[in-house]
Amino acid sequence: MRGGRLQLAESILRSYLERSPNDVEGMALLAETLAKSDRYGEASEILKRCLDIAPRFVAARHLYVTTLLTLNMRDDAFAQIDMLFRLEPENNHHHNLKAMAYAWVGDHESAAAEYEKVLAASPQEPAPYLAYAHTLRILGRKDDAVAAYRRVKKLFPKLGEPYWSLANLKTFRFDDSEILAMRDRLETVDLPHENRVQINFALGKAFGDEKEFALSFEHYKEGNALKRATLNYNAELTAVYVTNCKTLYSPNFLREKSGGGAQARDPIFVVGLPRSGSTLIEQILASHSKIEGTMELRILPYMVGRIAAKRSVTAGSGQIHRTLQTDAQAPYPEMLRNLNAAAFTALGNEYLDRARIHRVSSRPFFVDKMPDNFGHIGLIHLMLPNAKIIDARRHPLACCVSNFKQYFPLGKDFSYNLAELGRFYSDYADLMAHFDTVLPDKVHRVLYERLIDDPEREIRGLLNYLDLPFEETCLRFHETRRPIKTASSEQVRMPIFTDARDDWRVYDPWLSPLKIALGSAVAAYQGILAH
Repeated sequence: MRGGRLQLAESILRSYLERSPNDVEGMALLAETLAKSDRYGEASEILKRCLDIAPRFVAARHLYVTTLLTLNMRDDAFAQIDMLFRLEPENNHHHNLKAMAYAWVGDHESAAAEYEKVLAASPQEPAPYLAYAHTLRILGRKDDAVAAYRRVKKLFPKLGEPYWSLANLKTFRFDDSEILAMRDRLETVDLPHENRVQINFALGKAFGDEKEFALSFEHYKEGNALKRATLNYNAELTAVYVTNCKTLYSPNFLREKSGGGAQARDPIFVVGLPRSGSTLIEQILASHSKIEGTMELRILPYMVGRIAAKRSVTAGSGQIHRTLQTDAQAPYPEMLRNLNAAAFTALGNEYLDRARIHRVSSRPFFVDKMPDNFGHIGLIHLMLPNAKIIDARRHPLACCVSNFKQYFPLGKDFSYNLAELGRFYSDYADLMAHFDTVLPDKVHRVLYERLIDDPEREIRGLLNYLDLPFEETCLRFHETRRPIKTASSEQVRMPIFTDARDDWRVYDPWLSPLKIALGSAVAAYQGILAH
């Protein structure tokens, strides 16, 4: 299981449990294996039986909590946490689990309170200190977050994450002593690889703030190169995926598959590339009385992953809802050819069920701001035909440079090489252009530059697309208090400013690989802006 050979692990465990059906350690290990395969419904059933046999098996109950949260069974998950405290009232790890659970469901105030209980015991590992600092940042408590990150780097001086986390506040500025400390860290030979990556990104930000742009770019370049060396990314696969989508989602196919899907109008998808203004759009929308801002929901990527792995569709509480009949040889999205209207309806209902746990208000609409969902617009249209889709678009060079300056702990593997960044942007623009043709007026595009130049006009157009009345609060979006997880959390808590519009130009001397890869995308975007 640790080596990722999950099918073999499952086979061994099931064979063992046939001989020893009440071995709770074997049951917990099988449940963990199934959870790693995204088979949470099966895992939860095994864990329930395991805990019936051994109610004091704390590690299994911890795993049961995370499994229940994944299945959107919030009340059941917190009931299990209460059971853990009844069993072991003084166990600090239960407070850490409870904090994680609160953060999972979007209650970051309660998460912060739980992390404070964890830290009162002075744990010897950095994870809870960092989790607490991240929670403060999400809540908009900048000064407290800065103090918390500085505490982490004092307690764990070789760690790179607190330095990058400070840089990721965007409005934060390092002092001379911190810059010197980071440069000294890079001189140590035993600095772990990921810490070296993070410190290089932080120094890129620090020297950029000092207007030493050549030195800034060198650190960004080094951090990106170090990170890219750990990844198995193939830009060609993205191009192939775009081609497959364009082939599948023809007007005939979309017409043949219409008529199904969940009819709810609740979801508003904001898609695009990271650093394109999507958080700003979400904050504007969340300032409207009818729209709830949630976060970058990982629901659709999870569902696509399960479909691509040719498993069952689950809906509500992890119960089997419908089995998809797919072509065993066809990759996603080609396998969608075999789904009928009822299957797309089941998928739409599953999405709505999974999203419900993240909704804490009674507002009728909610925002799912997962940028990567641009790759699944065809599926969104078929399973949620009444959902709205907003494409957040920014000048190709500005967007790509901003991504190159951003350290992403997970995912976004395309962002660590300028040429690959340019190819990815071009592929994204190509796919969006296809959907503009086959699904005219389905996607509403918001250009970042127009939004910051004339906010009221663009916001009125956006709300008109959503069939919602204009509200002045949307212009005062920076006054809206809500948790924000993304890298733009500090920036969208301020009024719109134009300073960042052309900040990519200071790095222009080093952008040739990016410009070549973008090809005609820059001229095309400038043409759109000109009209």
